[in-house]
Amino acid sequence: MNNKEIQEQRMRGYFIDAAKNILKSEGLRSVSVRSIADKAGYSYATMYNYFKDVKELIFICVKDFQEECAEVIAAETRMSPRGVEKLKAITKSYMKYFVQYPGIFELFFLELISDMSVDASTLELIVTFLSRLCDEEWTVCIENKVFSEDEAALLKERLNYTVTGLLLFYINRKYPESYPKFVEAADRQLEALFRT
Repeated sequence: MNNKEIQEQRMRGYFIDAAKNILKSEGLRSVSVRSIADKAGYSYATMYNYFKDVKELIFICVKDFQEECAEVIAAETRMSPRGVEKLKAITKSYMKYFVQYPGIFELFFLELISDMSVDASTLELIVTFLSRLCDEEWTVCIENKVFSEDEAALLKERLNYTVTGLLLFYINRKYPESYPKFVEAADRQLEALFRT
């Protein structure tokens, strides 16, 4: 890599880090070209030298947040037994990540997709994220005949809706009123889901 490419990569990194910090702490409503540029320490015009627009930058942030979340989940669940137990562990770790970073949950699940990206690939990235995190474990369950392929497909869908609903009520409505009660509710739902 030559000096110009290194400089360009460094500058892009400043803007990406600034956008991620704002999204994590304040949410999408606080993201603007000026707020990102101020946080990065450069003029807003400079940002356009490295990104087409704010939506491109947000798409990059979505991918980065998913990579970060996947790394956290892999570390937290590496000792979990394969199959259903690991599916539960991945799901709990996934929920914990979003509770820790409600701004990211808001970005992923509450903002209008048109505010984030003109590209449908952003929506696909978000909607399939939990399923992609669990893909290997679904395969283990199918191979071990815990679930048929049809049952696994239905359970994947139910898991996605259940988890999103649990997070929505807890993060936006503080229901249940404490994190330990949220964890209890999540455990009950996961037990019921995987018992079917």
